[in-house]
Formats: sequence, structure tokens, C-alpha cells
Amino acid sequence: MSPVPDERERIRTAMARILEDKSEHSSGALTIVALAAEAGVPRNALTQRHTDLRNEFYARVRARGDAPDNEKRLRRQIRRLKELRASDAKEINQLKADIEALVGVLHQSTTENRLLRQQLTDNSAVVRQFPTQPPGCDLVSLAAR
Repeated sequence: MSPVPDERERIRTAMARILEDKSEHSSGALTIVALAAEAGVPRNALTQRHTDLRNEFYARVRARGDAPDNEKRLRRQIRRLKELRASDAKEINQLKADIEALVGVLHQSTTENRLLRQQLTDNSAVVRQFPTQPPGCDLVSLAAR
């Protein structure tokens, strides 16, 4: 599809309207999508045919001291992802500490079990049953604390 003859001029006019906050056919966002809508051209006209106008638009946006809306959105997303990453790292450290505690409890239980089995095979040993534990004092509950 060949470009419409006045396409470049429509893009330049739309660029001026958006940068002056006087958009008529778009949201006025500082994006290529809004620029294309404002100019009445398909988005690919700016991303494929008129890349120089796209670059000019972004340069003019930056020259005013603004960042394009998509850049602002990406910066917010990066900030949020960094916060999530820090939260995940904290959770991973807590889980590692929990694993160490559970391994210790498991090792202790295994050792006690081995000793009790050894006493059972020993004819001279007396095996005594411990009193039952109150609720919440079992090994799993203790390890969760």
C-alpha cells in the first residue's frame, strides 16, 4: 500500500496539535498510537514508512522535558517489578531459613527413632512410652514457629 500524498503533512500537523495539547482526534497521549490516530493514518505509517517523523516526535517530546507516555509506563512497570523482586528475595530467604529448621527437626526425629528401634532390639532395654503431648506441641507445629 502506498502512502497517501499528504500523509507526512498530516503527521506533522497532528504532531504540532499533540505537543500543544490541542488534540482533536486522539487522547493526546505522547505516543505513536495517539499521533497516528490524530493524523488519521495507520500506526505502521509511523513505525515503517515515516520513521524519521516518529523519531522527530520523540525528540520533540524529550526536548520539552517530558518523557513519552510509553516510557513513563515502562518506568512504572520496572519500579513495580523491582519491588516484587525484592519481596520475592525476602520470601526466598525466609523459606531457606524454614527449610534449615525443618531439616534440624527431621534429623532430631530420625536420631530419636533410630535410638528407640535399637532399644527395642535390645532385650535388656526398657522402653517407656512418653506421655501424650498436648495439641499444638507436635513436631510439625513446633517447626512452623
